[in-house]
Amino acid sequence: MKSVLIKIPLLFLLIFAVGCQQKTTTSTGDIPNGSNQIEYAKGFSIVKHNGFSIVKITNPWPNATKAYTYILQEKNSIIPDSLKQNPIIPIPIKKIVVTSTTHIPSLEMLGVENSLIGFPNLDYISSEKVRHRIEAGKIKELGSNQNLNTEVLIDSAPDVIIGFGIDNNNPTLDNLQKSGLKVLLNGDWNEQTPLGKAEWIKLFGALYGLDSKANALFNSIVADYKNTLKLAAKTTTKPTVMAGAIYENQWYLPQGNSWGCYFLKEANAQYLWADSKGTGSLSLSFETVFEKAQNADIWIGPGEFVTLKEMLEANPHYDQFKAFKNKKVYSYSTRKGKKGGLIFYELAPNRPDLVLKDILKITHPELLPDYQLYFYEQLQ
Repeated sequence: MKSVLIKIPLLFLLIFAVGCQQKTTTSTGDIPNGSNQIEYAKGFSIVKHNGFSIVKITNPWPNATKAYTYILQEKNSIIPDSLKQNPIIPIPIKKIVVTSTTHIPSLEMLGVENSLIGFPNLDYISSEKVRHRIEAGKIKELGSNQNLNTEVLIDSAPDVIIGFGIDNNNPTLDNLQKSGLKVLLNGDWNEQTPLGKAEWIKLFGALYGLDSKANALFNSIVADYKNTLKLAAKTTTKPTVMAGAIYENQWYLPQGNSWGCYFLKEANAQYLWADSKGTGSLSLSFETVFEKAQNADIWIGPGEFVTLKEMLEANPHYDQFKAFKNKKVYSYSTRKGKKGGLIFYELAPNRPDLVLKDILKITHPELLPDYQLYFYEQLQ
Protein backbone atom coordinates (compact mmCIF):
# COMPACT_ATOMS: atom_id res chain seq x y z
CA MET A 1 0.00 0.00 0.00
CA LYS A 2 1.47 3.26 -0.95
CA SER A 3 1.40 6.88 0.10
CA VAL A 4 -1.60 7.17 -2.12
CA LEU A 5 -2.31 3.99 -0.24
CA ILE A 6 -4.52 2.80 -3.03
CA LYS A 7 -7.40 3.18 -0.62
CA ILE A 8 -9.82 0.59 -1.90
CA PRO A 9 -12.75 0.94 0.50
CA LEU A 10 -12.84 -1.66 3.21
CA LEU A 11 -9.79 -3.63 2.12
CA PHE A 12 -8.69 -3.40 5.72
CA LEU A 13 -7.36 -6.66 6.96
CA LEU A 14 -5.15 -7.85 5.95
CA ILE A 15 0.66 -4.05 4.27
CA PHE A 16 25.39 -1.02 12.47
CA ALA A 17 26.65 1.46 10.12
CA VAL A 18 29.18 0.28 7.54
CA GLY A 19 32.19 2.56 7.37
CA CYS A 20 32.49 4.55 4.13
CA GLN A 21 35.62 2.76 3.03
CA GLN A 22 36.98 3.48 -0.40
CA LYS A 23 37.16 0.31 -2.46
CA THR A 24 38.32 -0.19 -5.99
CA THR A 25 38.08 -2.97 -8.49
CA THR A 26 41.14 -3.84 -10.46
CA SER A 27 39.51 -4.85 -13.70
CA THR A 28 36.59 -3.94 -15.90
CA GLY A 29 36.40 -7.49 -17.18
CA ASP A 30 34.57 -10.25 -15.37
CA ILE A 31 32.20 -9.23 -12.60
CA PRO A 32 33.37 -10.65 -9.24
CA ASN A 33 31.19 -13.37 -7.80
CA GLY A 34 28.74 -12.33 -5.10
CA SER A 35 25.78 -13.77 -3.30
CA ASN A 36 22.24 -12.46 -3.01
CA GLN A 37 21.68 -10.73 0.33
CA ILE A 38 17.88 -11.24 0.25
CA GLU A 39 16.20 -14.28 1.80
CA TYR A 40 12.44 -13.73 2.12
CA ALA A 41 11.46 -11.08 -0.42
CA LYS A 42 10.62 -12.26 -3.94
CA GLY A 43 10.70 -8.92 -5.72
CA PHE A 44 14.33 -7.83 -5.46
CA SER A 45 17.90 -8.95 -4.93
CA ILE A 46 21.09 -7.27 -3.75
CA VAL A 47 24.42 -8.75 -4.79
CA LYS A 48 27.46 -7.05 -3.27
CA HIS A 49 30.77 -6.87 -5.11
CA ASN A 50 34.06 -5.11 -4.50
CA GLY A 51 33.13 -1.42 -4.54
CA PHE A 52 29.59 -1.70 -5.83
CA SER A 53 26.30 -3.58 -5.46
CA ILE A 54 23.88 -4.80 -8.11
CA VAL A 55 20.24 -4.27 -7.18
CA LYS A 56 17.61 -6.00 -9.30
CA ILE A 57 13.91 -5.21 -8.93
CA THR A 58 12.21 -8.23 -10.45
CA ASN A 59 8.59 -7.75 -9.42
CA PRO A 60 7.81 -4.01 -9.25
CA TRP A 61 4.08 -4.55 -9.87
CA PRO A 62 1.73 -7.53 -10.29
CA ASN A 63 2.58 -9.74 -13.25
CA ALA A 64 5.49 -7.54 -14.29
CA THR A 65 7.44 -8.88 -17.25
CA LYS A 66 10.31 -6.42 -17.01
CA ALA A 67 13.09 -6.32 -14.41
CA TYR A 68 15.09 -3.22 -13.45
CA THR A 69 18.78 -3.25 -12.58
CA TYR A 70 20.56 -0.50 -10.61
CA ILE A 71 24.24 -0.19 -9.72
CA LEU A 72 25.08 1.29 -6.31
CA GLN A 73 28.60 2.67 -6.63
CA GLU A 74 30.86 3.33 -3.67
CA LYS A 75 33.24 6.29 -3.80
CA ASN A 76 36.28 5.86 -6.06
CA SER A 77 35.19 2.41 -7.21
CA ILE A 78 35.22 1.22 -10.82
CA ILE A 79 32.12 -0.21 -12.48
CA PRO A 80 32.68 -3.00 -15.05
CA ASP A 81 31.90 -1.93 -18.61
CA SER A 82 29.26 -4.64 -18.88
CA LEU A 83 27.16 -2.89 -16.20
CA LYS A 84 27.46 0.73 -17.31
CA GLN A 85 24.25 0.62 -19.35
CA ASN A 86 22.30 0.47 -16.07
CA PRO A 87 21.43 3.47 -13.87
CA ILE A 88 24.38 4.13 -11.53
CA ILE A 89 23.64 5.62 -8.10
CA PRO A 90 26.62 6.89 -6.05
CA ILE A 91 26.42 5.80 -2.40
CA PRO A 92 26.05 6.57 0.39
CA ILE A 93 23.24 8.90 -0.59
CA LYS A 94 22.63 12.13 1.36
CA LYS A 95 19.27 13.35 0.05
CA ILE A 96 16.25 11.23 -0.81
CA VAL A 97 12.68 11.57 -2.06
CA VAL A 98 10.28 8.71 -1.34
CA THR A 99 6.75 8.33 -2.64
CA SER A 100 5.14 5.87 -0.22
CA THR A 101 4.43 6.07 3.49
CA THR A 102 5.70 2.48 3.72
CA HIS A 103 9.18 3.85 2.96
CA ILE A 104 9.16 6.23 5.93
CA PRO A 105 9.67 3.62 8.71
CA SER A 106 12.78 2.23 7.00
CA LEU A 107 14.34 5.70 7.06
CA GLU A 108 13.45 6.13 10.73
CA MET A 109 14.70 2.69 11.75
CA LEU A 110 18.02 3.38 10.03
CA GLY A 111 18.21 6.83 11.63
CA VAL A 112 18.35 8.69 8.31
CA GLU A 113 14.93 10.37 8.28
CA ASN A 114 16.68 13.77 8.17
CA SER A 115 17.77 12.97 4.61
CA LEU A 116 14.15 13.05 3.38
CA ILE A 117 13.64 16.25 1.40
CA GLY A 118 10.37 15.67 -0.49
CA PHE A 119 7.18 13.62 -0.57
CA PRO A 120 3.91 13.66 -2.56
CA ASN A 121 0.94 14.71 -0.42
CA LEU A 122 2.57 15.35 2.96
CA ASP A 123 -0.70 14.88 4.85
CA TYR A 124 -0.44 11.13 4.34
CA ILE A 125 2.60 10.92 6.63
CA SER A 126 1.92 9.93 10.26
CA SER A 127 5.47 9.61 11.64
CA GLU A 128 5.93 12.15 14.43
CA LYS A 129 9.62 12.68 13.65
CA VAL A 130 8.94 13.34 9.99
CA ARG A 131 5.95 15.56 10.74
CA HIS A 132 8.23 17.79 12.85
CA ARG A 133 10.47 18.19 9.83
CA ILE A 134 7.47 18.93 7.62
CA GLU A 135 6.28 21.63 10.02
CA ALA A 136 9.79 23.09 10.04
CA GLY A 137 9.61 23.40 6.24
CA LYS A 138 12.41 20.91 5.64
CA ILE A 139 10.40 18.52 3.45
CA LYS A 140 8.84 19.81 0.25
CA GLU A 141 5.36 19.02 -1.03
CA LEU A 142 5.62 17.25 -4.39
CA GLY A 143 1.96 17.05 -5.45
CA SER A 144 0.70 13.58 -6.24
CA ASN A 145 2.33 10.34 -7.40
CA GLN A 146 0.53 10.62 -10.72
CA ASN A 147 1.77 14.16 -11.27
CA LEU A 148 4.97 14.81 -9.32
CA ASN A 149 6.23 18.39 -9.39
CA THR A 150 9.20 18.03 -11.72
CA GLU A 151 10.35 21.63 -11.24
CA VAL A 152 10.56 21.26 -7.45
CA LEU A 153 12.29 17.89 -7.78
CA ILE A 154 14.95 19.21 -10.17
CA ASP A 155 15.54 22.21 -7.91
CA SER A 156 15.82 19.94 -4.84
CA ALA A 157 18.34 17.66 -6.59
CA PRO A 158 17.81 14.47 -4.56
CA ASP A 159 20.42 11.75 -4.89
CA VAL A 160 17.63 9.29 -5.62
CA ILE A 161 13.85 9.18 -5.94
CA ILE A 162 12.22 5.99 -4.66
CA GLY A 163 9.15 5.49 -6.82
CA PHE A 164 6.68 2.73 -7.49
CA GLY A 165 4.55 1.64 -10.40
CA ILE A 166 1.11 0.08 -10.53
CA ASP A 167 1.79 -1.19 -14.04
CA ASN A 168 4.12 -0.59 -16.97
CA ASN A 169 2.75 2.90 -17.61
CA ASN A 170 4.76 5.35 -15.48
CA PRO A 171 5.14 8.55 -17.53
CA THR A 172 5.89 10.76 -14.52
CA LEU A 173 8.83 8.63 -13.41
CA ASP A 174 10.03 8.28 -17.02
CA ASN A 175 10.07 12.06 -17.42
CA LEU A 176 12.04 12.50 -14.20
CA GLN A 177 14.69 10.12 -15.49
CA LYS A 178 14.85 12.00 -18.79
CA SER A 179 15.46 15.14 -16.72
CA GLY A 180 18.59 13.54 -15.29
CA LEU A 181 17.22 12.46 -11.92
CA LYS A 182 17.93 9.03 -10.46
CA VAL A 183 14.73 6.98 -10.01
CA LEU A 184 14.67 3.58 -8.32
CA LEU A 185 11.47 1.52 -8.33
CA ASN A 186 10.39 -0.06 -5.05
CA GLY A 187 8.04 -3.05 -5.15
CA ASP A 188 7.60 -3.65 -1.42
CA TRP A 189 3.82 -3.33 -1.73
CA ASN A 190 3.75 -6.27 -4.15
CA GLU A 191 5.25 -8.75 -1.66
CA GLN A 192 2.75 -11.28 -0.32
CA THR A 193 4.49 -12.50 2.84
CA PRO A 194 5.05 -10.45 6.01
CA LEU A 195 8.80 -11.00 6.22
CA GLY A 196 9.10 -10.44 2.48
CA LYS A 197 7.66 -6.94 2.80
CA ALA A 198 9.80 -6.10 5.83
CA GLU A 199 13.03 -7.19 4.13
CA TRP A 200 12.90 -4.17 1.81
CA ILE A 201 14.61 -2.21 4.59
CA LYS A 202 17.79 -3.78 3.16
CA LEU A 203 17.34 -1.75 -0.02
CA PHE A 204 17.49 1.47 2.01
CA GLY A 205 20.40 0.09 4.00
CA ALA A 206 22.33 -0.46 0.77
CA LEU A 207 21.58 3.08 -0.46
CA TYR A 208 22.96 4.65 2.73
CA GLY A 209 25.90 2.28 3.17
CA LEU A 210 24.16 0.92 6.25
CA ASP A 211 23.86 -2.69 5.15
CA SER A 212 24.94 -4.12 8.50
CA LYS A 213 22.48 -1.99 10.44
CA ALA A 214 19.62 -2.90 8.10
CA ASN A 215 20.51 -6.59 8.41
CA ALA A 216 20.60 -6.37 12.21
CA LEU A 217 17.23 -4.62 12.35
CA PHE A 218 15.63 -7.12 10.01
CA ASN A 219 17.16 -10.11 11.81
CA SER A 220 15.69 -8.83 15.06
CA ILE A 221 12.24 -8.64 13.45
CA VAL A 222 12.63 -12.17 12.07
CA ALA A 223 13.66 -13.53 15.47
CA ASP A 224 10.70 -11.88 17.21
CA TYR A 225 8.34 -13.09 14.50
CA LYS A 226 9.59 -16.68 14.78
CA ASN A 227 9.32 -16.62 18.58
CA THR A 228 5.68 -15.62 18.22
CA LEU A 229 5.19 -18.49 15.76
CA LYS A 230 6.47 -20.89 18.41
CA LEU A 231 3.83 -19.59 20.80
CA ALA A 232 1.13 -20.00 18.14
CA ALA A 233 2.17 -23.62 17.66
CA LYS A 234 1.03 -24.32 21.23
CA THR A 235 -2.60 -23.57 20.44
CA THR A 236 -5.16 -26.36 20.45
CA THR A 237 -8.15 -24.39 19.10
CA LYS A 238 -8.81 -22.39 15.94
CA PRO A 239 -11.18 -19.46 16.51
CA THR A 240 -13.17 -18.45 13.44
CA VAL A 241 -12.57 -14.99 12.03
CA MET A 242 -14.67 -12.71 9.84
CA ALA A 243 -13.57 -9.41 8.34
CA GLY A 244 -14.57 -6.28 6.45
CA ALA A 245 -17.79 -4.30 6.39
CA ILE A 246 -20.42 -2.88 4.06
CA TYR A 247 -19.64 -0.10 1.65
CA GLU A 248 -22.26 1.10 -0.82
CA ASN A 249 -24.40 -2.00 -0.32
CA GLN A 250 -21.54 -4.44 -0.82
CA TRP A 251 -19.53 -6.24 1.86
CA TYR A 252 -15.82 -5.99 1.08
CA LEU A 253 -13.41 -8.42 2.72
CA PRO A 254 -9.92 -9.75 1.96
CA GLN A 255 -9.32 -12.71 -0.31
CA GLY A 256 -7.64 -15.75 1.17
CA ASN A 257 -4.14 -15.17 -0.21
CA SER A 258 -3.88 -11.56 0.91
CA TRP A 259 -1.05 -10.28 3.09
CA GLY A 260 -3.32 -9.76 6.10
CA CYS A 261 -4.82 -13.24 5.96
CA TYR A 262 -1.31 -14.67 6.13
CA PHE A 263 -1.11 -13.52 9.76
CA LEU A 264 -4.33 -15.32 10.66
CA LYS A 265 -2.95 -18.57 9.33
CA GLU A 266 0.33 -18.02 11.20
CA ALA A 267 -1.62 -17.36 14.41
CA ASN A 268 -3.58 -20.60 13.99
CA ALA A 269 -6.91 -18.89 13.42
CA GLN A 270 -9.52 -19.89 10.82
CA TYR A 271 -10.38 -17.09 8.43
CA LEU A 272 -13.76 -18.02 6.98
CA TRP A 273 -12.78 -17.06 3.43
CA ALA A 274 -9.28 -18.59 3.59
CA ASP A 275 -10.07 -20.83 0.61
CA SER A 276 -10.81 -17.89 -1.71
CA LYS A 277 -8.07 -17.33 -4.28
CA GLY A 278 -6.41 -13.99 -4.84
CA THR A 279 -4.72 -11.17 -2.94
CA GLY A 280 -7.36 -8.46 -3.41
CA SER A 281 -10.87 -8.19 -2.00
CA LEU A 282 -14.16 -10.01 -2.33
CA SER A 283 -17.38 -8.09 -2.91
CA LEU A 284 -20.34 -9.95 -1.39
CA SER A 285 -23.91 -9.31 -0.33
CA PHE A 286 -24.84 -8.94 3.33
CA GLU A 287 -26.86 -12.14 3.14
CA THR A 288 -23.91 -14.14 1.81
CA VAL A 289 -21.63 -12.91 4.57
CA PHE A 290 -24.25 -13.39 7.28
CA GLU A 291 -24.92 -16.98 6.25
CA LYS A 292 -21.26 -17.87 6.64
CA ALA A 293 -20.10 -15.56 9.43
CA GLN A 294 -23.04 -15.04 11.79
CA ASN A 295 -21.38 -17.31 14.39
CA ALA A 296 -17.78 -16.25 13.80
CA ASP A 297 -15.85 -15.88 17.06
CA ILE A 298 -13.92 -12.73 16.11
CA TRP A 299 -14.38 -9.79 13.74
CA ILE A 300 -11.14 -8.15 12.60
CA GLY A 301 -10.92 -5.05 10.44
CA PRO A 302 -14.50 -3.70 10.30
CA GLY A 303 -13.78 -0.87 7.91
CA GLU A 304 -12.73 2.46 9.37
CA PHE A 305 -15.20 2.34 12.25
CA VAL A 306 -13.78 3.23 15.67
CA THR A 307 -16.72 2.32 17.95
CA LEU A 308 -19.47 -0.29 18.02
CA LYS A 309 -22.02 2.52 18.18
CA GLU A 310 -20.67 3.99 14.97
CA MET A 311 -21.01 0.60 13.31
CA LEU A 312 -24.65 0.26 14.34
CA GLU A 313 -25.43 3.75 13.12
CA ALA A 314 -24.07 2.76 9.73
CA ASN A 315 -25.92 -0.57 9.64
CA PRO A 316 -28.18 -1.82 12.47
CA HIS A 317 -27.86 -5.40 11.20
CA TYR A 318 -24.26 -5.68 12.40
CA ASP A 319 -25.57 -6.64 15.84
CA GLN A 320 -26.87 -9.90 14.40
CA PHE A 321 -23.33 -11.29 14.35
CA LYS A 322 -22.06 -13.27 17.34
CA ALA A 323 -18.70 -11.46 17.31
CA PHE A 324 -20.46 -8.10 17.54
CA LYS A 325 -22.76 -9.26 20.34
CA ASN A 326 -19.76 -10.49 22.31
CA LYS A 327 -17.79 -7.31 21.58
CA LYS A 328 -15.05 -9.31 19.87
CA VAL A 329 -14.52 -6.66 17.19
CA TYR A 330 -10.99 -5.35 16.58
CA SER A 331 -9.82 -2.51 14.38
CA TYR A 332 -6.59 -0.68 13.54
CA SER A 333 -8.50 2.46 12.53
CA THR A 334 -8.31 3.99 16.01
CA ARG A 335 -4.58 4.73 15.78
CA LYS A 336 -4.06 7.77 13.57
CA GLY A 337 -1.35 10.28 12.85
CA LYS A 338 -1.68 14.03 13.33
CA LYS A 339 -3.28 14.48 9.91
CA GLY A 340 -5.58 11.46 10.17
CA GLY A 341 -3.47 8.88 8.38
CA LEU A 342 -3.71 5.35 9.74
CA ILE A 343 -0.46 4.33 11.42
CA PHE A 344 -1.12 0.71 10.42
CA TYR A 345 -0.85 1.56 6.72
CA GLU A 346 2.50 3.28 7.27
CA LEU A 347 4.27 1.06 9.79
CA ALA A 348 2.72 -2.43 9.70
CA PRO A 349 4.53 -3.64 6.52
CA ASN A 350 7.86 -2.89 8.24
CA ARG A 351 6.90 -4.48 11.56
CA PRO A 352 5.22 -7.83 10.88
CA ASP A 353 6.46 -9.01 14.26
CA LEU A 354 4.13 -6.54 15.96
CA VAL A 355 1.22 -7.39 13.65
CA LEU A 356 1.59 -11.11 14.36
CA LYS A 357 1.72 -10.46 18.11
CA ASP A 358 -1.46 -8.41 17.82
CA ILE A 359 -3.26 -11.14 15.88
CA LEU A 360 -2.11 -13.83 18.31
CA LYS A 361 -3.21 -11.71 21.26
CA ILE A 362 -6.65 -11.26 19.65
CA THR A 363 -7.14 -14.89 18.65
CA HIS A 364 -5.35 -16.63 21.55
CA PRO A 365 -5.05 -14.06 24.37
CA GLU A 366 -3.96 -16.66 26.92
CA LEU A 367 -0.62 -17.02 25.11
CA LEU A 368 0.35 -13.35 25.56
CA PRO A 369 -1.23 -12.37 28.89
CA ASP A 370 0.93 -9.27 29.44
CA TYR A 371 1.11 -8.03 25.85
CA GLN A 372 -0.69 -4.80 24.93
CA LEU A 373 -2.07 -4.48 21.40
CA TYR A 374 0.09 -2.19 19.26
CA PHE A 375 -1.90 -1.59 16.06
CA TYR A 376 -5.32 -2.96 16.92
CA GLU A 377 -7.91 -2.01 19.50
CA GLN A 378 -10.99 -3.80 20.75
CA LEU A 379 -13.94 -1.61 19.85
CA GLN A 380 -16.24 -0.48 22.64
